[in-house]
Amino acid sequence: MRQIAIQVVDRMTELLQRLAVLSRGQKQLIVFFVDLMLLLQSIWIAYSLRVGEWILWDLGASRLTIGAVILMVPTFYFSGVYRTIFRYVGLGMLRTLVRAALYYAVAMAFVYTVISVPEVPRTAGIMQPIIFLGFVTAARVMARFLMVDVLHRTHFDGEKRKVLVYGAGDAGQQAVNAIASAPEMQVIGYLDDDKRLAGQRLDGVKVYWAGNLPGVIKMTLADDVLLALPGATRKRRRAIVQALGDLKVGVKTLPQMKDIAAGNVAVTDIRPLEIEDLLGREPVAPNELLLGRTTVGKVLMVTGAGGSIGSELCRQIAKLKARKLVLFEVSEFALYSIHRELETFTREERLGDIEIVPVLGSVCDEQRINEVIAAHRVETIYHAAAYKHVPLVEANPLEAIRNNIVGTYTMVRAAQAAKVKDFILISTDKAVRPTNVMGATKRAAEQILQGYAERDGDTRFSMVRFGNVLGSSGSVVPLFRQQIELGGPITLTDKDVTRYFMTIPEAALLVIQAAGMAKGGEVFVLDMGKPVRIADLAATMVQLSGLSVRDDDNPD
Repeated sequence: MRQIAIQVVDRMTELLQRLAVLSRGQKQLIVFFVDLMLLLQSIWIAYSLRVGEWILWDLGASRLTIGAVILMVPTFYFSGVYRTIFRYVGLGMLRTLVRAALYYAVAMAFVYTVISVPEVPRTAGIMQPIIFLGFVTAARVMARFLMVDVLHRTHFDGEKRKVLVYGAGDAGQQAVNAIASAPEMQVIGYLDDDKRLAGQRLDGVKVYWAGNLPGVIKMTLADDVLLALPGATRKRRRAIVQALGDLKVGVKTLPQMKDIAAGNVAVTDIRPLEIEDLLGREPVAPNELLLGRTTVGKVLMVTGAGGSIGSELCRQIAKLKARKLVLFEVSEFALYSIHRELETFTREERLGDIEIVPVLGSVCDEQRINEVIAAHRVETIYHAAAYKHVPLVEANPLEAIRNNIVGTYTMVRAAQAAKVKDFILISTDKAVRPTNVMGATKRAAEQILQGYAERDGDTRFSMVRFGNVLGSSGSVVPLFRQQIELGGPITLTDKDVTRYFMTIPEAALLVIQAAGMAKGGEVFVLDMGKPVRIADLAATMVQLSGLSVRDDDNPD
């Protein structure tokens, strides 16, 4: 008996595979003929129930069939029923199906109930559409089950990862629906803070109490925990990760709340939990009025526009309705990348009023800088061009001096000569009592601005200092992530070193705000919260990857 069942499943799977490789038109034709068979079946059942006996065929049944076919075919076709894809059956597809069935039901009721047709009972025009809707809905749900849960999953040869979804709300349920189409993932339960939900089931998936997180993970042998909490604060996310303790599970998260609200959750949206999600503080909200002072309707220039900080400044400036943005960059590829990205972004966001100008050049080339500022009548300059990677700067001190000090001096001279209104230097906290070449060069750059700020002129010079920016070219986070992917080791200068961290968008917005507050000669220092131990940061990143740290206490 078992052998027969296996053979039946194999034959069904083989048939499904043949259907899966058919063209879109062929699949639509098959679905149409299935609907036609279901229509005939629903007519027979409705007619027989109405007359009180099972009648295979008579004059009334034939008249009901002719009218039903004539009304169903155009109604379903023009309603878009045959343009949907079965493997993605959801509320949208069911909504289309119900709408088509409603149009069909109204037409049938009008013809057979209101007007009436001889030999056809009036109530048949109401009963038949209801039975037909039940049939076609069941057929699509069954097709989705066969195409996804049987065919798609049974032919996945890789290792399935068991997933616990943290959050039994709308976002969690959308995530489970998205994972259902991914053969490499299997949802084994929900986690929720509400103890009253423990033991309940949502669409057949069991809900566990999050208060017993370690016990649930050990019992279910989960590989990953998916945080379906798009509205959770960073403090809350950090608390959840800490509650996971030393359990070897990967931690992933969903996109922002606006994407959840739009119903746009897909498996591709599920991403690893980034370390910036665990800063332990919320981003500092900028003042909208100050943001607009140096940007709205103005011509701005960003040096080092292709760098991590410079490119984010450009993105934020593009959103703030500047009139023209000049991208000044020495790297051809970096300039090409940010220019293409901004053109796409402004087109998609309909920010067509801003003109984006890519300019190749070095901050040490005074003639080139003078030409660019004069040609575009630049009003605000954000000077982000600098060498800031500490080990490389230590190995190449003369280049750092030339770019960071001489380049800043050249830019300042050009800005003052052209009577640029605002000049903002992107500095670093390493300029405070510098202990390395990079910090020393940036402190010298600050002193150049302070010297010019004391002179009489039309340009307001100001500086903004901040610490490590997560994801920037000089940040340790990308390095740690790469070392973890390679299986270690993670290199630390000193386990007791602490650093302040903030995200790139947060830093860029606060830099623009600082420019709006400037009166001339100020050094703005961004509030970056509490310092983070680099060793703790590395350990947390290892934990988020579902791994554990190998050290003297845990040699295995």
